Amino acid sequence: MTRRLLPVPVPGVRTRVTLNIGGCGPYAHIVADFEPPGPGGGALELISIVPKRRLPKAMLPALREGLLEGLGGVAAAVLVTDGSFDDVSSWDLGYRMAGREAGRAALIGAGLLPPEEAGTLRWTTWPGRPRTRPKRRPRSYG
Repeated sequence: MTRRLLPVPVPGVRTRVTLNIGGCGPYAHIVADFEPPGPGGGALELISIVPKRRLPKAMLPALREGLLEGLGGVAAAVLVTDGSFDDVSSWDLGYRMAGREAGRAALIGAGLLPPEEAGTLRWTTWPGRPRTRPKRRPRSYG
């Protein structure tokens, strides 16, 4: 069985989740480079070079879960190059959300999802992100 691989690198994916639920979080911030996996690499190779004071290792399992979901079975190597957290507002949910959006952004950047999908990503940017126009609401008359 052949597994699907990320075909090209997608560097500089930036995700900052800032969702206000009752006055706080979840908050998550990552910057990552996505690349095709190395020979014999698994579904997801995740490496963080961010110091623990900026992105605690305890957040990486939730980030991994989100990346796996966002990549939808496409194998990739992910290098987290920057990130941050907040003592009060950061918890697993925020990093799962960040990982899911970052994974989808990598698929769009690599041409595996249509460019229009970029409009569904609320917190993520990357070099070459397609410009999307917000959908217009129908006018209500009356």
